[in-house]
Amino acid sequence: MPSPAAPSAGPPPAPGLGRALRQPRYVRTAWPWRATLYLVTSVPLGLVTLTALLLLAVAGSALTVILIGIPLLLTLVLAGIPVAALERSRLRLVDPRPLAPAHREPEGTGLPAWLRTRLQERATWRELGYALLFALVLWPLEALAVGTALVVCGGLIAAPVMLAASGGEEARVLKIWLIHTYPPAFAALLAGLVLLPLFAYPLGIVAAGRAALTRQLLSAPDDGPDSRIRELGLSRTRLVDAFEAERRRIERDLHDGAQQRLVALSMTLGLARLEGPAEPLAGLLAKAHEEAGAALVEIRELIRGIHPQVLTDRGLQAAVEDVADRSPVPVDVDFDLPGRLPETVETAVYFAVCEALANVAKHSGADRARVSGRAERGRLVVEVSDDGAGGAGTGSGTGLQGVADRISVLDGHLLVSSPPGGPTVFRLQVPLPPAAPADPADPADTRT
Repeated sequence: MPSPAAPSAGPPPAPGLGRALRQPRYVRTAWPWRATLYLVTSVPLGLVTLTALLLLAVAGSALTVILIGIPLLLTLVLAGIPVAALERSRLRLVDPRPLAPAHREPEGTGLPAWLRTRLQERATWRELGYALLFALVLWPLEALAVGTALVVCGGLIAAPVMLAASGGEEARVLKIWLIHTYPPAFAALLAGLVLLPLFAYPLGIVAAGRAALTRQLLSAPDDGPDSRIRELGLSRTRLVDAFEAERRRIERDLHDGAQQRLVALSMTLGLARLEGPAEPLAGLLAKAHEEAGAALVEIRELIRGIHPQVLTDRGLQAAVEDVADRSPVPVDVDFDLPGRLPETVETAVYFAVCEALANVAKHSGADRARVSGRAERGRLVVEVSDDGAGGAGTGSGTGLQGVADRISVLDGHLLVSSPPGGPTVFRLQVPLPPAAPADPADPADTRT
C-alpha cells in the first residue's frame, strides 16, 4: 500500500538563479557568470544613477528661484521610470520571468496627459524610491561583494606573476604575508583556483537576493485590493467570453435553421409561379415570393449584426473591409496585423469600428473616412478618422460610451479627439495576450 505523500515543505524555488543555486552542478553552469555579470553591471549603473540624481537635485534646487529648476526637479521625480525600465531588462540575467511595467496608458494624448498620469501613479513614486535605494545603498554593497571575491582570488592567483615581476626576490600576497620562493607562490595560485568556484556561491546568493528585492519593489502587490480588482477583471472577461459564445450559437442557429427554411420557401414559391396558375393566384404567389425575399434579406442583416461570418472565417481585417465597402461614406482601410487575433479582441474591435463608421455616416457630414490598425508593444491600436465637422464624444448619445465600456472589459482604452470643425479621431487600444493567439476557424463550422 503506497504511503501518503509528504506535505510540501514550501513553495517551489523561483526559476532561474534561485533554483540553480540548489543544484549540485551550479558551478559548472553559466549561472555563476550571469550572477557575477548582474552584480558587476550594477556598479557603473549605480554610479551613473547617483551622479544624475545629485546633479538634478542640486541644480533644480539652486535654479528654482528663476523657474528653470522646476523642470529639473520634475525630471528628478520621474528619474525612477527609466531606471526601473533598465532594471527590469537587467533582471532577465538571473530571473527569466518577465517583470511587466507597472504603468498604465495615459488617458489622453500629448505630454501634459502623460505627465498627469505618471505623477498620479503610485508606481512612479515607488520607482523613484527604488532609484534612490539603488544609488545610495545597493550598488556599493554589490561592489563590495564582487570586489572582495576579485581581490582575494585575483591576489592569490597572481602570486607567481608578482614574484616574477620582483625578480624572484619577494612578493606580498594580499598585503598580508611575504613569499620569497616559487613553491609558496604556486601554492597561493592553487588556493586561489580552489576559492574561485567557492566564491560563486556567495556571489550567487547576493545576486539572487538582489533580484528578489528588485522584483518585490518594481512589481505590483499580489494581494489586497489590487488582487481583488484583477480577479474582478478576470470574471468580467469570462462573462464576455460566455456572451460571445452565446452570440455565435444564436447566429449559427439562425443561419442553419430559419434562414435555410426561408431560402427553401422562396425557391418553392418561385417554382410555383413558373407553373403558370390562374391570374389571381399568380398575384398572390408573386407577393408571397417578394415577402419571403424581404424576410430573407432582413434575417441575413440580423445574422451579420449578431456575428458576421466573414469575421469568423477570415478575421478582423476582412470583416472591417466588408463593413467599409457597405458604408455610405467612402472608407480607406489600412491594417497591418500579425495574423489572427484572440476571438474576443476581434469581436470587440469589429463592433467598435462598426459603431464609429455608423457615427461617421449619421452625424459627421464627412466626405471620406479612414480605418487603420496595427499591433505595437503588445497592444492592438485601431484608429477611425474622418474629415467631418467634429463635435463627437462618448457622452453625446452616439453609442460610443457603450463601445468604451465593452473595450474596458478587455483592459482596453478608448480615446476620442473631435474638436469643433474636425477632424474626428476615434482611437482604441486593446492588449494582446502573447500566449493566446486566435485559432483559425474550425473547418467543421464552415457554412454556405
